[in-house]
Amino acid sequence: MSTQLDVITIGEAMAMFVSSQSGDLAAAEQFVKRVAGAELNVATGLVRLGLKVGWVSRVGNDSFGRYVLQQLAKENIDSRGVTTDECFATGFQLKSKAENGTDPIVEYFRKGSAASHLSVADFNEEYFCSARHLHLSGVAAALSASSLELLIHASKVMKEKGKTISFDPNLRPVLWKSEAEMVKQLNKLAFQADWVLPGLSEGAILTGHKTPEAIADFYLDRGVKTVVLKTGADGAWFKTATGEKGAVNAVKVENVVDTVGAGDGFAVGVISALLEGKSLPQAVSRGNKIGSLAIQVIGDSEGLPTRAALGE
Repeated sequence: MSTQLDVITIGEAMAMFVSSQSGDLAAAEQFVKRVAGAELNVATGLVRLGLKVGWVSRVGNDSFGRYVLQQLAKENIDSRGVTTDECFATGFQLKSKAENGTDPIVEYFRKGSAASHLSVADFNEEYFCSARHLHLSGVAAALSASSLELLIHASKVMKEKGKTISFDPNLRPVLWKSEAEMVKQLNKLAFQADWVLPGLSEGAILTGHKTPEAIADFYLDRGVKTVVLKTGADGAWFKTATGEKGAVNAVKVENVVDTVGAGDGFAVGVISALLEGKSLPQAVSRGNKIGSLAIQVIGDSEGLPTRAALGE
């Protein structure tokens, strides 16, 4: 377990079936199989840029679980923290084919999945502390009370060990019993992070503030070091605890194919660049660039570039 890693993340992966034709999913007859999961997308993007990444989860002892493990091996993602669960199944989802840059319809079949049974028992301190950075997202936090407990425990230990932590709220309101509970628990995680990466609308829900600076100050006042807000067509806006702040323009995209995964691509760019010692404006610029690549192809991670394709 002592092999050094750059990043560890925790989350759920599902088999994803993307319709080959547009229109109502009920009428779809042909699908392309992919793998989906916010944290897995980030892990995939970071590995393609040359970082060593471990992904911690649970999958079922079923064909979908084997498919997820095959994709991890294909992408060279460290899977030593993945448990094959003999009792619960791997989740899956159906995704519509979107047109004209609209958001696709996604139907999830994940309730009671193997990953929802993640718990503190899945925390191996030696394995986690072999990494220099922990990336967490609000998706894994929403899976179950035990999964949330794992994230809180992991962030506490990693912070005590002097590791850096990033947090993408990635709101999934439907998975929470109430918005108030979602806000409370996700902010608890955010306050443990060094880098918080919300979207502007997410920040408004989580903080009650509307402007990028007010949202950023909400977190900076509670110990976060850097806040980077995705501001849609405008690009992104950032502020640090030392007072550095600024905006970085979006990368113009002529043909938006699939908007899912854009935020994960943005996280890949920011996290990778900061871990490489790049300046914050450079990191945010890379986040915008990778986010723009992610939305030009079908699939959640197919547009995430290799180091050579990134051209940096």
